[in-house]
Amino acid sequence: MTKVNPMTSTHLARHVIENKPIFVLDVRNEDDFASWKIEGQQVEIFNTPYFDLLDGVENILSQIPDDKPVIVVCAKEGSSIFVAEQLLEAGLNNVSYLVGGMKSWSEHLEPVKVGDLQNGGKIFQFVRMGKGCLSYMIVSENEALIVDAARTLSAYEEFAFRNDITIKYLVDTHLHADHISGGRELALKVNGFYWLPPKDAEEVTFDYHPLEEGNEITIGGTTVKVAPIYSPGHTIGSTTLLVDDKYLLTGDILFVESIGRPDLAGKADDWVGDLRNTLYSTYRELDEELVVLPAHFASVSELNEDGTVWARLADLFKRNAGLNVATEAAFRNLVSTNLPPQPNAYQDIRLVNMGVLSPAEDEKREMEMGPNRCAVHG
Repeated sequence: MTKVNPMTSTHLARHVIENKPIFVLDVRNEDDFASWKIEGQQVEIFNTPYFDLLDGVENILSQIPDDKPVIVVCAKEGSSIFVAEQLLEAGLNNVSYLVGGMKSWSEHLEPVKVGDLQNGGKIFQFVRMGKGCLSYMIVSENEALIVDAARTLSAYEEFAFRNDITIKYLVDTHLHADHISGGRELALKVNGFYWLPPKDAEEVTFDYHPLEEGNEITIGGTTVKVAPIYSPGHTIGSTTLLVDDKYLLTGDILFVESIGRPDLAGKADDWVGDLRNTLYSTYRELDEELVVLPAHFASVSELNEDGTVWARLADLFKRNAGLNVATEAAFRNLVSTNLPPQPNAYQDIRLVNMGVLSPAEDEKREMEMGPNRCAVHG
């Protein structure tokens, strides 16, 4: 029998980013599939539970095209190999399985270049396709600052090694509730510096450098300046980063197609005014030509042709519904009644990011499974 082909999350991410046609047969249970799935402009997807295929795949063959690659996915890998082998036996040829399953897809980071800095530096976006998370590496004179790092550190370390970059600074724009931050761990690993907004750090159990407006961070001597802008609303400490007077890293306050939610610390009523002030006053005073780089995206429709996620601030003022709510009362209603379900295990994730909980690696992975849910959509 022909051996089924493995496909890594790296290869699948390139398929999605490059808009290559692919058919996904997802054999997880219906609830898991409904909550979270692989998406892409050229991704066709069909779900049927693995247990319905134990006796064969004949009943679903009519659903599977023979003119595009087929990848079978499950939670961890094993079930998808079994089903993919059955498809091969049934006569399909271009069949693979996702190595590591959706567990691997959830953790994969795909680095893409966003652009150049004024004095020779570069900024890269690390796209977490399966989670909708975005983190950043700002590089100048072979030194790097990483913003909103994911828990899985190998992507940053390998990228830095390949490009002769020394990771020196780690910043979290706020205390995250949808994913476990890797910033502090990586800072310890590379003997670097870790910054966190102090208003989000009142209950943390570790030392950190306060990320506050007025305290600039320089990368590569004095080549690149990173200026914090206090921008509360998603959390009380949320802080935007102005990089090189060109890029605006907005954390979970402003996204390409949505705005941040104020309720993940149980303070929605208190923080909705802060959120509106940040979006409607603080950001309105900034240069509209700034390139907005958010910490999340909710849909692959937000990806540009090269796989990056960004937009000019001026364009967001025109088309982002959350930036165009006429009254404060209507805005308050939007961010209190139009909320998606809260992120999986978000309360425990916050405790991990405070240093209060120290779960095992498998527990961390389980906490993070599923989509990010940090946005309010108009």
